[in-house]
Amino acid sequence: MELPLLKEVVIILGLSVLIILAFQRIKMPSILGFLITGMVAGPNGLKLISASHEVEVLSEMGVIFLLFIIGIEFSIKGLVKVKQTVLFGGFMQVGGTIGLTFLIALVLGLTVPQAIFMGFLISMSSTAIVLKLLHERGQMTTPHGRIALAILIFQDIIVVPMILITPLLAGNGGNLWMTLLILLGKFVLIIGLLIVLARYVVPLLLQHVVKSRSRELFILTIVVICFATAWLTSSVGLSLALGAFFAGLIISESEYSHQATANILPFREIFISFFFVSVGMLIDLGYFFDHFLILILFTLGVILLKAFVVLISVLVMRYPMRTALVSAFTLFQVGEFAFLLATIGMRNSLLTQEVYQNFLAISVLTMGLTPFLAGYATTMADWMIRALLPSKIRSRLIKFQNKKKKPEESLISKLHDHLIVIGFGINGRNVARTAKQAGIPYVAIELDPEVFKQAKDDDYPIIYGDATDELILHFVHAAEARVVVIAISDADATKMIITNLRHISETAHIIVRTRHVDEIESTLQLGADEVIPEEFETSIQIFTRVLSRYLVPFDKIQSMASHIRARNYELLSKNNDDNDFPTHLQPQVPDMVFVTLPVHRASSKMVGKTIIDSELKSKFNVTVLAVRRNNRYITQITPQMKIETDDMLYLFGSPQKIAEVNRYFILE
Repeated sequence: MELPLLKEVVIILGLSVLIILAFQRIKMPSILGFLITGMVAGPNGLKLISASHEVEVLSEMGVIFLLFIIGIEFSIKGLVKVKQTVLFGGFMQVGGTIGLTFLIALVLGLTVPQAIFMGFLISMSSTAIVLKLLHERGQMTTPHGRIALAILIFQDIIVVPMILITPLLAGNGGNLWMTLLILLGKFVLIIGLLIVLARYVVPLLLQHVVKSRSRELFILTIVVICFATAWLTSSVGLSLALGAFFAGLIISESEYSHQATANILPFREIFISFFFVSVGMLIDLGYFFDHFLILILFTLGVILLKAFVVLISVLVMRYPMRTALVSAFTLFQVGEFAFLLATIGMRNSLLTQEVYQNFLAISVLTMGLTPFLAGYATTMADWMIRALLPSKIRSRLIKFQNKKKKPEESLISKLHDHLIVIGFGINGRNVARTAKQAGIPYVAIELDPEVFKQAKDDDYPIIYGDATDELILHFVHAAEARVVVIAISDADATKMIITNLRHISETAHIIVRTRHVDEIESTLQLGADEVIPEEFETSIQIFTRVLSRYLVPFDKIQSMASHIRARNYELLSKNNDDNDFPTHLQPQVPDMVFVTLPVHRASSKMVGKTIIDSELKSKFNVTVLAVRRNNRYITQITPQMKIETDDMLYLFGSPQKIAEVNRYFILE
């Protein structure tokens, strides 16, 4: 008996493995490999896949899991912070794209309804591709990452009214305003329901599930929440992807969000591959090669149009030019929801078969180009700024951007031998607080308008600007700074800042926070003095606590940690077992441990007994060093001291004896 869809799954995954392996050798993105798989195996290629509709269903599940995880990592508080960008930035991007496309389509001979509908199609960007790329590169929290997410959320919402308007454009609509009003009411009710679920229902449910200690039950609960919320939004006319994103926001408010992400990731990786394959299956290779040149020209036109609109939209929101350019190179493609719209347009005769094939080819081409242009977005943005904007113009833009933000120019002009903090997130803010308490003069640089405004309201000395621009660095007197701390999550921007800093000053001590270990060497080569990788610092903190439990002296632990940092974490990054750690720093761990033993009412063998009657010393050779009772510590321990309920005993002895004590008093 052959299972339905099994052949298609084997073909898709097997062919994807071979193509992506080949792409990895030539350093091509895996997304492009999935697109090629769909083109080769699809109905317009070798016709290896016959169940196209079923593959599309699997692809929808991939989008659901992708948006679900993005929602978990973003949180409701993060969404509230970008609400202005969602509404204002999203409206400008979608409205601007529709307007320009409408004018161009009229020139090309399309009717007014067809021109408006074509604007609908072109205005959509790819939620799945963009968010996957940003997530893989750790750029979700960067300014351009937040802008992209905000605009994509707006697109996911606005696609619903577009679907309702499409029949009206073709003259087949009913009472549009009543339909929109009903939809708005449903949307408000769902948002209210989701808020109640996030605050009260889901945390309580997950708490009971976790207490069951069943991993299977936890995974099942998370998947049910994800799919149930997606189904709920879909049932009222909203998109499945938007519902999945809302489900992620609900989970993000609980303390179990990290475990939920870990459990869902394998599902996402499998099912999202079907999405990219299904996109590749749409294109007709014969039509594509017959009209290759004209399709390339149309594709370039769409890229330039969308990039221009995004650029203007981000600049109007008062973001720096570099952020605007990177955002433009990220959101230039035509997205997956446009395919849904195009299908509805075909049913309502708003698209001819030829225009539909042109649209499919342009969409797939822009999607295929996304990994390349987005991957080099920062490099292209830096080149364009220097090539197209002279230093005088950039200087005026900086002054204009800071004009209404009231930077403390008198304070800035007096800076000397100071600290510069680049990036005012959690790490940057903590460094600033410490500097303030220590009396160290400092100034911070931040390019996120919301973060900047909050810092100004809190009276931090901060200026608004992009630190990759040398003019900003000159403005904060980087040549006279003693220390520069770079605490941003954009690896490319970090490298550019270091390069520019070294053009200005060879003496400033540059400390860089990085996310990944493999960035250490290249960052040091550019001119950084110290690189602090989050991965290794976490390992050091864990290891120091492990050593403390083995009674290694504190000064020896600190010496070990200092040695590891002085060697740029080389000992932790080695793959071999060579032990070149200095002999005098290697700990000689004694065969003794120091533990705490809580005395609960259930420990009837111990409660009410004296220290000597408990036989801790005589039977187990374990010494009671101290007792904590009612928030005070008793260090004068006598044999006649009675052990009371809720005491905390501090014991010292061998690991074997401590284990015997635990079994005797606790487990039995």
